[in-house]
Amino acid sequence: MANIAKELADSFTNTGVKLAYGEPIEIAGTTIVPVAAASYGFGAGEGVAEGEHNEGSGGGGGGMSVPVGAYITRNGKTRFEPNPVALIAVSIPFIGVAGWAAGRIIKAAKR
Repeated sequence: MANIAKELADSFTNTGVKLAYGEPIEIAGTTIVPVAAASYGFGAGEGVAEGEHNEGSGGGGGGMSVPVGAYITRNGKTRFEPNPVALIAVSIPFIGVAGWAAGRIIKAAKR
Protein backbone atom coordinates (compact mmCIF):
# COMPACT_ATOMS: atom_id res chain seq x y z
CA MET A 1 0.00 0.00 0.00
CA ALA A 2 3.03 2.27 0.27
CA ASN A 3 2.95 3.09 -3.47
CA ILE A 4 -0.82 3.35 -3.95
CA ALA A 5 -0.64 7.09 -4.66
CA LYS A 6 1.97 6.53 -7.38
CA GLU A 7 -0.04 3.67 -8.86
CA LEU A 8 -3.17 5.84 -9.00
CA ALA A 9 -1.25 8.75 -10.53
CA ASP A 10 0.30 6.47 -13.16
CA SER A 11 -3.08 4.99 -14.10
CA PHE A 12 -4.66 8.45 -14.57
CA THR A 13 -1.78 10.13 -16.42
CA ASN A 14 -3.48 10.29 -19.82
CA THR A 15 -7.13 10.47 -18.80
CA GLY A 16 -7.40 14.28 -18.74
CA VAL A 17 -8.19 14.59 -22.45
CA LYS A 18 -10.56 11.61 -22.30
CA LEU A 19 -12.45 13.28 -19.44
CA ALA A 20 -12.63 16.70 -21.13
CA TYR A 21 -13.65 15.60 -24.63
CA GLY A 22 -16.27 12.93 -25.31
CA GLU A 23 -16.41 10.56 -28.24
CA PRO A 24 -17.58 12.20 -31.50
CA ILE A 25 -21.25 11.59 -32.30
CA GLU A 26 -22.64 11.64 -35.89
CA ILE A 27 -26.25 12.78 -36.28
CA ALA A 28 -27.69 13.49 -39.74
CA GLY A 29 -24.36 14.64 -41.19
CA THR A 30 -23.46 16.73 -38.14
CA THR A 31 -20.54 15.75 -35.90
CA ILE A 32 -20.82 16.63 -32.20
CA VAL A 33 -17.90 16.41 -29.74
CA PRO A 34 -19.03 17.07 -26.15
CA VAL A 35 -16.69 19.14 -23.96
CA ALA A 36 -16.56 19.15 -20.16
CA ALA A 37 -14.45 20.71 -17.42
CA ALA A 38 -13.27 17.72 -15.41
CA SER A 39 -11.33 17.41 -12.19
CA TYR A 40 -10.36 14.55 -9.94
CA GLY A 41 -8.16 13.93 -6.92
CA PHE A 42 -7.01 11.09 -4.74
CA GLY A 43 -5.51 10.58 -1.33
CA ALA A 44 -3.60 7.62 0.03
CA GLY A 45 -2.96 6.06 3.41
CA GLU A 46 -0.30 4.24 5.31
CA GLY A 47 0.07 1.52 7.90
CA VAL A 48 2.43 0.79 10.77
CA ALA A 49 3.07 -2.63 12.30
CA GLU A 50 4.59 -2.61 15.79
CA GLY A 51 4.58 -6.02 17.41
CA GLU A 52 1.01 -7.05 18.13
CA HIS A 53 -0.42 -3.60 17.41
CA ASN A 54 -1.15 -2.74 13.81
CA GLU A 55 -2.37 0.72 12.91
CA GLY A 56 -3.31 2.14 9.58
CA SER A 57 -5.23 4.78 7.80
CA GLY A 58 -6.94 4.81 4.44
CA GLY A 59 -7.50 7.14 1.60
CA GLY A 60 -10.12 8.11 -0.90
CA GLY A 61 -10.81 10.01 -4.02
CA GLY A 62 -13.39 11.87 -5.97
CA GLY A 63 -14.08 13.73 -9.14
CA MET A 64 -16.48 16.03 -10.92
CA SER A 65 -17.40 16.94 -14.45
CA VAL A 66 -19.30 19.99 -15.72
CA PRO A 67 -20.58 19.94 -19.33
CA VAL A 68 -19.48 23.26 -20.81
CA GLY A 69 -20.58 22.79 -24.41
CA ALA A 70 -19.75 20.97 -27.63
CA TYR A 71 -17.77 21.36 -30.83
CA ILE A 72 -20.24 21.00 -33.68
CA THR A 73 -19.22 20.46 -37.30
CA ARG A 74 -21.86 21.28 -39.92
CA ASN A 75 -21.22 21.68 -43.64
CA GLY A 76 -17.44 21.56 -43.11
CA LYS A 77 -17.43 24.36 -40.51
CA THR A 78 -16.65 23.69 -36.85
CA ARG A 79 -17.70 25.98 -34.03
CA PHE A 80 -17.99 25.75 -30.26
CA GLU A 81 -21.50 26.04 -28.84
CA PRO A 82 -21.53 26.65 -25.07
CA ASN A 83 -23.95 25.06 -22.61
CA PRO A 84 -25.93 28.06 -21.30
CA VAL A 85 -26.93 26.32 -18.05
CA ALA A 86 -23.28 25.62 -17.18
CA LEU A 87 -22.27 29.19 -18.06
CA ILE A 88 -24.96 30.61 -15.78
CA ALA A 89 -23.99 28.26 -12.94
CA VAL A 90 -20.32 29.16 -13.27
CA SER A 91 -21.01 32.90 -13.50
CA ILE A 92 -23.06 33.09 -10.26
CA PRO A 93 -20.01 33.23 -7.92
CA PHE A 94 -18.32 35.83 -10.15
CA ILE A 95 -21.43 38.00 -10.16
CA GLY A 96 -21.65 37.71 -6.37
CA VAL A 97 -18.02 38.74 -5.90
CA ALA A 98 -18.40 41.60 -8.39
CA GLY A 99 -21.47 42.87 -6.51
CA TRP A 100 -19.66 42.62 -3.17
CA ALA A 101 -16.62 44.47 -4.59
CA ALA A 102 -18.81 47.19 -6.15
CA GLY A 103 -20.54 47.69 -2.81
CA ARG A 104 -17.19 48.07 -1.03
CA ILE A 105 -15.93 50.53 -3.68
CA ILE A 106 -19.11 52.65 -3.46
CA LYS A 107 -18.92 52.65 0.34
CA ALA A 108 -15.24 53.70 0.25
CA ALA A 109 -15.98 56.44 -2.30
CA LYS A 110 -18.67 57.99 -0.06
CA ARG A 111 -16.20 58.54 2.78
